[in-house]
Amino acid sequence: MVRPRRSALYLPASNPRALEKARTLPADVVILDLEDSVGPEAKDDARILAVQAVRGGGFGGRELVVRVNGLDTPWGQADLAAAAEASPDAVLVPKVGGPHDLSRYAQALGGASRLWAMIETCRAVFRLDAIGEASVDTGCDVWVIGANDLVKEMRCRPGTDRAPLLPALSLSVMAARAHGLTVLDGVYNAIPDLDGLARECAQGVDLGFDGKTLIHPTHIETANRAFTPDEAEVEWARAVVAAFDLAENAGKGVLKVEGRMVERLHLDQARRLIGVADAIAAHEVA
Repeated sequence: MVRPRRSALYLPASNPRALEKARTLPADVVILDLEDSVGPEAKDDARILAVQAVRGGGFGGRELVVRVNGLDTPWGQADLAAAAEASPDAVLVPKVGGPHDLSRYAQALGGASRLWAMIETCRAVFRLDAIGEASVDTGCDVWVIGANDLVKEMRCRPGTDRAPLLPALSLSVMAARAHGLTVLDGVYNAIPDLDGLARECAQGVDLGFDGKTLIHPTHIETANRAFTPDEAEVEWARAVVAAFDLAENAGKGVLKVEGRMVERLHLDQARRLIGVADAIAAHEVA
């Protein structure tokens, strides 16, 4: 079953008002953050608030994820233990550098929640295939790009076109697809610049991402719109499926549909697109 993850909003778990507001926002995913957006002095309180929010529920059809601190920090072990007890939909772990990292996190969680992984280091980019294999083995089904950390480590200047990041972004999408994983694009930092956000979302769609991580509620509508299949695309996909379903076309590898040549690979693409559109429609009704 396809699950919409067009918009995944980070919220600092140290902010009770933000946690309450998240229950009403149209984001597909809410990520309660214990890591980057929470200062050292607030880590313990944020952990308590995140657990209370998960147990309190009220998030409806939104997927609820907790991003923990790394196991190499003073807070990581306690974060994972608390997350395992609270059992959110998933636990997002930072700075995965290789297969062993995923195994450590999976063992600490003990199967209490699904595992998501941040791809945000140069080391990870050169180990994407191995991380993909380990993701399948450990039940990690979603990767999240941490573009800001990658920029910091590369010491690059991404600019508006993110040119220095494009190889890493494309390779991440390829590796995710090779292992059947969902992959979400990194955040857009310029909060008031909705036009710039729209351009970067469109770029993310073109690159093949399933959705985008966000740092502000005002970005949700733009991301949802960008990662929702166009109505014309969905209509075309339904026409392709209908054509291949006709009895006289059984077993055919190539058809002409509305004047265009289509193959069975296009049928697979069409079915997936319809699945995404139907899942989004069901999600929005719920």
